[in-house]
Amino acid sequence: MTFVLPSSYNFLPRFYRLASVSMLSNMMIPLAGLVDTAFLGHLADIRHLAGVILGTILFDYLYRVLKFLRSSTNTITAQATGLDQPKEVVLVGLRSGLIGLSLGLLIILLQYPIQKFGFFVLSGSPDIEISGMNYFNGRIWGAPAVLLNFVFFGWFLGREMNGVVLLMSIITNGANVVLDYFMIVKWGWESMGAGLATAFSQYLGLIVGLVAAIFTIQGKVFLDAISELFDWVAIKNNVILKSNILIRFLILISVYSIFTNLSAGMGKIVLSENGLLLQIALFSQFTVQGVGVTTQTLTGNFKSKGNQSQMLPLLITSIISALAIALSFVFVSVVFPEQVFGLLTNHEEISSHITDYTIWLLPVLIITALAFMLEGYFIGLKEGVILRNAVLIAFFIGFVPLAIAAWYFQSNHLLWGTLVSYMAILMVVLAVQVPGTLHQSNNIKDSIVRS
Repeated sequence: MTFVLPSSYNFLPRFYRLASVSMLSNMMIPLAGLVDTAFLGHLADIRHLAGVILGTILFDYLYRVLKFLRSSTNTITAQATGLDQPKEVVLVGLRSGLIGLSLGLLIILLQYPIQKFGFFVLSGSPDIEISGMNYFNGRIWGAPAVLLNFVFFGWFLGREMNGVVLLMSIITNGANVVLDYFMIVKWGWESMGAGLATAFSQYLGLIVGLVAAIFTIQGKVFLDAISELFDWVAIKNNVILKSNILIRFLILISVYSIFTNLSAGMGKIVLSENGLLLQIALFSQFTVQGVGVTTQTLTGNFKSKGNQSQMLPLLITSIISALAIALSFVFVSVVFPEQVFGLLTNHEEISSHITDYTIWLLPVLIITALAFMLEGYFIGLKEGVILRNAVLIAFFIGFVPLAIAAWYFQSNHLLWGTLVSYMAILMVVLAVQVPGTLHQSNNIKDSIVRS
């Protein structure tokens, strides 16, 4: 007997094909971070590990905030692809690339004031801050490549060319691991080496993206797109469209940055413990985001084609898949904490007490998985206002009050509660607005923003 999928779920093979590749490519990012942590965590001086954890806060702002370039490019590309508009697809990539390159060069030009202001705001002892600054000074030179890679990731994912994204990720992160080994272990460059390894590897990934783009764009289509590239009204619309998604990333990274900064204020040990736990949490979240990006891509594609009946089945499928991934990370970390964290550090003063907080991974990872799927759904619909309002409500109501209390009572358990509260409120605010999106008109061609 042959099993036939219901018509509303006939996207499942396509969904899991895209999600599997997207998850693998996303996992490469935190995996390289875990390798960085493992190399630094086994050095005799713990300040290098703590310094890089602290210095990473700045790059959370500079890079992860600017991931709106990937999400917005992905959504617009998916809709243009669904409408079979090849010139618009190329224009999305070119205009987003222009914005990404401009921002990357601006970061390079402003690196000195960014560094001084960033470490003025951050908390940490002088020796930790020196290590963090060395990491910053090495990694900052990769800014243009990082932002252009964000654009390429979103552009290729929107075209459902996930294999290219996977190849870019393998090259980038594989090179990062190799360079980490030489620069940290062999050459003794410590935190500076970790930063330089990350920067150099990003340029290798960018080369792969450029080559793939050259071979997948028709010459005539490219020339037609070039002639319309500097349409400043369209570029302005592109920037406006991205702004609400930018706020989402800014709030999310602010949450994790404040969390890490408050951890630093509670001492070197607490900072290191929370930093290691966050590595596991981010590994899970990056994997889950692979499902979220697929949800975003297919939502945009379904919307452009008017496949309204598949919206809810897509969201349900993504939620179930994300929960399965999050629960697997929770199981391994909670049941085998000594084995997991023993790979990341051999400092007894850290590993002996980290199990007191491991249980927080359960609510954090599960609720985050649900929230991320809902975010991907609304990004795919280009409902930026709904997303912006939801993250602002979650930040000021769910996160800020508990963060103040955690600092006042110097409670690490309460500090972990801030992450749970933020994600829970975000999840609820978005969930209650899903029914309204299921009854929207199918005719969206006139609403597609040319970008």
